[in-house]
Amino acid sequence: MELDKDLAARQEARALCRAAEEAQKKLSGFSQEKLDDIVEAVARAFSEAAPELAEQAVRETGFGNVADKITKNRFASDTVCSRIRQQRCVGVLKEDPREKLWEVGVPVGVIAAIVPSTNPTSTVCYKALIALKSGNAIVFSPHPKAVGCTLRASKIVAAAAERAGAPAGAVGCLSLASMAGCQELMGAAEVKLILATGGPGMVKAAYSSGKPAIGVGAGNGPAYIHHSADVRKALGCILKSKTFDNGTVCASEQSIIVERSMEEKVRAEAKAMGFYFLDKPEAERLSRLLFRPTGALNPDIVGKTAPQLARMAQIAVPPDTKILVAREEQAGPNYPYSMEKLCPVLAFYVMESEEAVLRKVVEVLEHEGAGHTFAMHAQDRGVVERFAKVVPVSRFLVNTPAALGGIGATTNLFPALTLGCGAVGGSSSSNNIGPMDLVNIRRVAWDTEASCTADGTDDDLVELLARKILERLK
Repeated sequence: MELDKDLAARQEARALCRAAEEAQKKLSGFSQEKLDDIVEAVARAFSEAAPELAEQAVRETGFGNVADKITKNRFASDTVCSRIRQQRCVGVLKEDPREKLWEVGVPVGVIAAIVPSTNPTSTVCYKALIALKSGNAIVFSPHPKAVGCTLRASKIVAAAAERAGAPAGAVGCLSLASMAGCQELMGAAEVKLILATGGPGMVKAAYSSGKPAIGVGAGNGPAYIHHSADVRKALGCILKSKTFDNGTVCASEQSIIVERSMEEKVRAEAKAMGFYFLDKPEAERLSRLLFRPTGALNPDIVGKTAPQLARMAQIAVPPDTKILVAREEQAGPNYPYSMEKLCPVLAFYVMESEEAVLRKVVEVLEHEGAGHTFAMHAQDRGVVERFAKVVPVSRFLVNTPAALGGIGATTNLFPALTLGCGAVGGSSSSNNIGPMDLVNIRRVAWDTEASCTADGTDDDLVELLARKILERLK
């Protein structure tokens, strides 16, 4: 029976890709205005369905909480739609009369989109909006733990798109979640780009498919509370971020780093706000819960609250505990708190100097999370500039909740649920991925030298090129 399921999943992927290719041929002829009408319709329908989808996602996966998933869904619909509303992605985008150049936006074609279990509905809307905005068709591959809610989300999107004039097949989704189906999707001849959001294994598979891919690496962002920071505000940001949807956003903080002189002040303020500092035996018990013996994150802890995690680890904490904090010193595979933890758990590093903090930040990120996100709380512009030149991330956030700032909710970064990590993080892009990442730019270049009137001799060509080079050097 398992073989039959895999065969059925492969066949479904092939059928969806064929339908998507036919739909994309029609989309490629749509004006930006017509594409915009489709995008607006999808955003409205998804926003209306946000509560229903949030409830289904929590019920099916057990991750996060309904209120924050509603917020995520509306961020993916309302906020993303608002940001891209005036953007032109297809057709003539730019004309430069002086340089005699045009830039024309061309859709890449059919996109295969991998959907994570932590954001199983909001990711569907976000990726569909940026794909349709740029004239692309999209086929989703859901996580096995979230098939129902992802499929429901994609059907809402597809129905709204078709009512607004999109061709049938422009938005599709596998109903049989399996590795075989996902591999078939990524390898399909019709697919021109893979947009992968998920675990390291899935992202690696996307990049190994032989297709162009935009994948994202693990988040493991440290948060540095500098001595110039408003400590209470900084901790308030971290609290808001790390408890948002119970810590499932990859941009959320994974550790707090302070200088020795700040330790007691930060501890005292944090305790008053619901941070619980684990003693060594408690930290050891919790670490055994967080990660399996293989080093893999235990999926049972993802998106749980701090009191739930404490009960699972047989640790007694006050009922109003918001975040569990464990003292850590090193970073590496033998130090579980130095890794990404998709729940309200933080490492706590105390360093002797600002220089030692900088070294530790780099060490943590080079172990896991390079290219992703770093948060700093400081009023000293100089220290921000110093760290910004060195810390290996694509999102350097200042005085904001990292989970929300990283996705562009509390910053002016592009609102996105796929966060590129750049070359340092093994990603093809360092952007918050938007519709312009899903188009190719066709450049129309006009003759600048009246070269067609030359007699065609090699001397004329050499003279023409030499003159052009000299002009550019002036």
